[in-house]
Amino acid sequence: MGIFKWIGGILGFMLFPPLGAIAGMFIGSLIDSAAEDEGDRDAGRGYGGGSSYSGTNQGQRNSFLFSMLVLASYIIRADGKVMHSEMEYVRNFLRNNFGEAAAQQGNEILVRLFEEQKKWDAQSYGQTRNYMRQVCAQVAANLNYSERLQLLAFLVEIAKADGQVAGVERNALYEVAQYMGIAAREVDSMLNLDSGSSSGGSLEDAYKVLGVSPDASDEEVKKAYRKLALDHHPDRVSALGEDVKRAAEKKFQEINSAKEKIWKARGL
Repeated sequence: MGIFKWIGGILGFMLFPPLGAIAGMFIGSLIDSAAEDEGDRDAGRGYGGGSSYSGTNQGQRNSFLFSMLVLASYIIRADGKVMHSEMEYVRNFLRNNFGEAAAQQGNEILVRLFEEQKKWDAQSYGQTRNYMRQVCAQVAANLNYSERLQLLAFLVEIAKADGQVAGVERNALYEVAQYMGIAAREVDSMLNLDSGSSSGGSLEDAYKVLGVSPDASDEEVKKAYRKLALDHHPDRVSALGEDVKRAAEKKFQEINSAKEKIWKARGL
């Protein structure tokens, strides 16, 4: 058994006993496969753009990826349907950064999580929600605020993958955000990011990205932007790997595009 299988198993057990140990083993296997493909010359190298990781950072990355899969299973099933587009978003994330084998293993983890959620809900109404609450609490204890925001951003993108976000999916996102210690306004901001960019969307959408009313004063708007830019700065998630950082950079650019749209309208 490779070292990352042990890391994955222990991590899974910490986050989500007892199923987490099983899911963690899958994550460990995923990482082992990526390491073997790169060869011995890359021993000790991180998995995502070639950056180096300390043991602590690799643990954070494993925790982030595992948490994303577990919470993604909750968001995907929130509307009672497992949409191909939502599953494909997750598979593509893994495929682009870890390879085809990783995408297949990640898919297997999600399918198993779906099966387990059905059992939990059959045994006790709301049992899945209780487990998700435990996962979110562990996430809040082990990832910094910006890392949690990026995790939430991936969940929002998964919910948006089928072209619409149903009310129950939105509520599930609010719920996950709350349990991770994130304000509901962050969910609203992320849901409006694409429409608030310079390439499309209205001025109203841009205000929603910044989380302020169009009637807010210039100082209030500037304050909201400064906080958003600080919390979402890509450097704050660099420990999670270059792929996660790139996603944060894209989101950061969209926030700045919304800001520029508002600044232009206000003559700032």
